Amino acid sequence: MPTGFARLWTAQTISSLGDGITHAALPLIALTLTRDPMALAVVTAAGTLPWLLFGVLGGALVDRWDRRRTMWVADAARAVLLAIPAAAAALDVLSIALLAAVAFLLGLGGLFFDTAATAYLPELLGRDPALLERANSRLRGAQTAMSGFAGPPAGSALLALGRAVPLLADAVSFLLCALLVRTLPTMPRPAAEARESLLRQARAGAAYVFRDRLLLGLALRPAVGNVAFLAVETVLALFAHDRLGIDTYGFGLLLTAEATGGLLGAGIASHLGRRLGTGTALTCTAAVEGLAIWGLAAAPNPYVAGLALAVCGAGMGATMVLAPSLRQAIVPAHLMGRVASTSRMLAMCAAPIGAFLGGWLATTYDIRTPLYAAAALLLAMTAVTASMTSNRRIEAALRAAAPAGGPDHPASKDLAQESAPDVL
Repeated sequence: MPTGFARLWTAQTISSLGDGITHAALPLIALTLTRDPMALAVVTAAGTLPWLLFGVLGGALVDRWDRRRTMWVADAARAVLLAIPAAAAALDVLSIALLAAVAFLLGLGGLFFDTAATAYLPELLGRDPALLERANSRLRGAQTAMSGFAGPPAGSALLALGRAVPLLADAVSFLLCALLVRTLPTMPRPAAEARESLLRQARAGAAYVFRDRLLLGLALRPAVGNVAFLAVETVLALFAHDRLGIDTYGFGLLLTAEATGGLLGAGIASHLGRRLGTGTALTCTAAVEGLAIWGLAAAPNPYVAGLALAVCGAGMGATMVLAPSLRQAIVPAHLMGRVASTSRMLAMCAAPIGAFLGGWLATTYDIRTPLYAAAALLLAMTAVTASMTSNRRIEAALRAAAPAGGPDHPASKDLAQESAPDVL
């Protein structure tokens, strides 16, 4: 790994710790303001709306801008932004409307940072498929450990000191991340395309995803998955409190169980890819996620619920290593920002649907109903996308995107071998 990757990994690890603190604290802060599931859904959905409104255009801008600068400016802005709800909480004027507005702007900053980081990484690593998989495994492992394992208990504990404290902690993490990212090497921009309008370039990036069956299959999995996961996340704090009898600190531990599984999944992702082939591994992890959410819905106590979330986290952790690595290996550099943002936009645009679906099902029927619906949706998605991301299709895409050395290039051969056994 180049030296720059260590700094990128450190920056994202620090930022992920802050994210984990907020991830646990924000729904608990919202619960101090309202018990209405639909109001909680508004806060959850607000953070995903920027992807619906600006997702593809944001990717086109990232393909025009310096990606390192885009990352550190976005994180510096988010650090300043978090001071607003922290001050409001300290002055006891915090409201659901303010939380939703801040979540929206944080989501906008995340749009630019995540898209730029996704496009920056393959350039930093020379688009080597084996290095990309290793790098994504380390990044995902650190993100899972910090945002899920260490962050949630810390967020719950910091919340006991005051509602402003976890928000300020996340602001500090954004600031440190921005300072580290600014020290990264500047990568050459991709060759300039013919002069076209921003909208036309954005449409070209989106069309590239929708016309490629493999890329579309990779995009549909997180899109449908987000409908399911946001339906669960919207009511999870209420479900844990009312049905499982879990207190504030216990809720942080429940999220930690999911993160523990995610850490394991990220660690074994490469092994699964080699053993089953990347396509089959992605199909299996999707099925595991659906079955785990079903187990969460039926859980009679916190221990079974924690186990179900750990299994679900393992499936998600493996998926979030294998799928991005594959996409980064086969997409041309000049389209990487737009393809990444289009794929992420589909996933994030689906999230508000899931958030409001979860709130509506919980209000209309029962607090467990969103969980059962999410499980059924995940299993249906697994069946639909299995052929779109098959081993044979992945192997063909890797051959077509082989580096200058051709199909016998070691980097190409490593990842192609992972996709060879066509089990499904």
